[in-house]
Amino acid sequence: MEYRKLKDDEEETTASSSDLERGTSSLSAAVSVLGASTTGGTTQWKRKSAVTLALTLLTSSQAILIVWSKRAGKYEYSVTTANFLVEALKCAFSLAALTRIWKSEGVTEDNRLSTTYDEVKVYPIPAALYLVKNLLQYYIFAYVDAPGYQILKNLNIISTGVLYRIILKKKLSEIQWAAFILLCAGCTTAQLNSKSDHVLQTPFQGWMMAIVMALLSGFAGVYTEAIIKKRPSRNINVQNFWLYVFGMAFNAVAILVQDFDAVVNKGFFHGYSWITAIMILNHALSGIAVSMVMKYADNIVKVYSTSVAMLLTAVVSVFLFGFELSLAFFLGSVVVSVSVHLHSIGKLR
Repeated sequence: MEYRKLKDDEEETTASSSDLERGTSSLSAAVSVLGASTTGGTTQWKRKSAVTLALTLLTSSQAILIVWSKRAGKYEYSVTTANFLVEALKCAFSLAALTRIWKSEGVTEDNRLSTTYDEVKVYPIPAALYLVKNLLQYYIFAYVDAPGYQILKNLNIISTGVLYRIILKKKLSEIQWAAFILLCAGCTTAQLNSKSDHVLQTPFQGWMMAIVMALLSGFAGVYTEAIIKKRPSRNINVQNFWLYVFGMAFNAVAILVQDFDAVVNKGFFHGYSWITAIMILNHALSGIAVSMVMKYADNIVKVYSTSVAMLLTAVVSVFLFGFELSLAFFLGSVVVSVSVHLHSIGKLR
């Protein structure tokens, strides 16, 4: 009896130790998974914040650089060659990033440049849309000034929201729709001129170009996001490369159609200046930042970045051009901040 009791106690102790070891192992595994999940979430948040901030800063300087690149109120360089160089530079950036990845990780199925017809056949559509939109971005300044352009540019907020719902089949909450409207009102209010009786002194051509640009920008942005997120594991630089290759091809056609004689007689870089070079670099980096936002965030984040960039442009103008901050600007900034908060709440719900 003594022996049997000691034996049973020993077995119970052994079982308890095994259960304790299993429990400790499970707890350690859970902590490891939680830690990895937290680290991954933090990394993703930092990456999303970085590309969004970069896009905001780059977008805020685009309009200023385009206007500065003019001489005597007109472009002395060919805008089609400038657009071609933007696409070529973005393509080079993508290849440079891929080369670095190949050296560190090797060539895999997700980062190799070789592709299939089914994968690449979708890229000409957004490339053609971006071509027209980017050309209109230069020509619209013949009809509107910088403040007018900033106001009309907000039309793409509504077009993006509608197309986001139609193309990506993603339902936007009522709060998000209200946030879109508030954002439009806030950005517009921030750019109102209290010293003028007219909100916009824009001719019909300017309005039509702005509407077309808004539709092209919204459709191209949402369509590109759908392409990029269709294969999430595919390296973003590979997807960018093929998009920019088609962009180069379409811009080359535009050069042949529109500026062939000027390029042949005066040269490809005729009329270029250091401001033009900075503008091209700015547009190239902006394109990369936009694609990164679409990959790691969504196109609505891109729209908000663009809108906040408009307000940032006004703040910078205070120091560069003596811009006077008005009550309208202050109220518009408050409304924009509220709309951003509402959009985040609506998305969480």
